[in-house]
Amino acid sequence: MSDYLMRSLLFVPAHNQRLMDSAMAVEADVLLFDIEDSVQPVENKQKARDLVVKMVSEGAFQNKVIFPRINDRESGQLLKDVTQLTIDGIEGFMYPKAKKGEDIYFFDKLLETIEYERGFPIGTFKIIPLIETASAVLNAQDICNASKRVVAIAYGSEDFIADLEGQHDLEHESLFVPRNMIAMAARACKVIPIDTVHVRVKDLEDLENNLILSKKLGYEGMLCLNPIELPLIHRYFSPSEQDVYEAKEILRLDKEARDNNQGVAIMNGKFVGPPFVLKANKILKKHHNIINRNKNE
Repeated sequence: MSDYLMRSLLFVPAHNQRLMDSAMAVEADVLLFDIEDSVQPVENKQKARDLVVKMVSEGAFQNKVIFPRINDRESGQLLKDVTQLTIDGIEGFMYPKAKKGEDIYFFDKLLETIEYERGFPIGTFKIIPLIETASAVLNAQDICNASKRVVAIAYGSEDFIADLEGQHDLEHESLFVPRNMIAMAARACKVIPIDTVHVRVKDLEDLENNLILSKKLGYEGMLCLNPIELPLIHRYFSPSEQDVYEAKEILRLDKEARDNNQGVAIMNGKFVGPPFVLKANKILKKHHNIINRNKNE
């Protein structure tokens, strides 16, 4: 299981100086400096690359986890993106429009070549594939397994709905099956599942409904478009005080039972079997990761 804390991944149009400056103060777990869809016209993409390199190299984003969203292999921009942005301070890249594992394997080998040429340890730069098409949903497990660099996969629902020729309904019924499939593929491959953006940014009630469903489906974080969403996202994807207390109690009772050769422990009338112990350890690990991140802010 990845050690990355990815409750929130905030898109920031990388050609916009004002938004890039603002990003230095936001509390998103991951900053997705966008070189792709939000950077138009195409002439602005070089401006975006230059600004990312300048600000990262000057230390503007120390203690921030940065994954630029680059352009796909068919865009004509990918080589410029990776040759200019493979620098210290960049954790990895969000790769858009991955349709099958072959796309990620290709990108892995491109990064490997650059790492070798520049003296970076092989595997330095990680990958978050963005699942945005019907074929990508069906190939999600293959995409996860295509490279050891893959630390998470994220769902891009708007491009998916366009590719599907479906409708994004207010109840989000059209997104349920792909959301479920992507989360299962990620968990099966031991990478982090990241849910789609909430496009009705100012409707925090709808965001909360989505977060409730997202947690039920097994997601660990969410893509976001505006810092106003961060407090709610962090609340839902962080263990509560009660979660932490119960996790510690489960581990205490489990140890006590094993030490006394009592077999399975009982807590609140329920058997504390191995799945409960596994979940408790994950909760405490995430809790410690959040504490450590807050210390580094």
